[in-house]
Amino acid sequence: MEITAAMVKELRQKTGVGVMDCKRALVEADGDLEKAILILREKGSAVAEKRMGRAVPEGIIESYIHTGNRIGVLLEINCETDFVARTDDFQELANDIAMQIAAKKPLYVSREDVPEEIIEKEKGILRTQALNEGKPEKVVDKIVEGRLNKFFSEVCLLEQEFIKDSDKTIKDLILEKMSTIGENIVLKRFTRYELGESDES
Repeated sequence: MEITAAMVKELRQKTGVGVMDCKRALVEADGDLEKAILILREKGSAVAEKRMGRAVPEGIIESYIHTGNRIGVLLEINCETDFVARTDDFQELANDIAMQIAAKKPLYVSREDVPEEIIEKEKGILRTQALNEGKPEKVVDKIVEGRLNKFFSEVCLLEQEFIKDSDKTIKDLILEKMSTIGENIVLKRFTRYELGESDES
């Protein structure tokens, strides 16, 4: 199938990836746009994973106040250079993540940040639930593991479904941006404020 300039342009608009990479993906996908997007996402993630060890001394503090001034978010997100930190792409990413925090109330950045005692407490609750449901003892651990992953996907920002595209997580979103920007990006920390919320809540 002939790969036209219009097809390449459309794929580039959807993914933000360079012209030659878009053309190669379309050739590999035999002109199928959705398949080409998937190919680029997979390749982009692999490239982005290689960048993960690089130092991120630059970045921005993003602030977001939700409509009605009842919810606010402060977010630190880091990258490798000041140049990238000032780009529209990077700032759009920071804003999208801040909106995610406002909407989805994550408690931690990643599952590595969840205190061990919280995980153990959750495992105990999930185990009791499974046994109360009459699940056989031999499959309870497997059930607990599955439900614990669901718990992480609710409380850990990187594992939450992106509010603008439920097909990807926040980690996927960051990996995609790393592949197009060409730098390591690290979501460092965030604070979410809600009017009337106590320190204990």
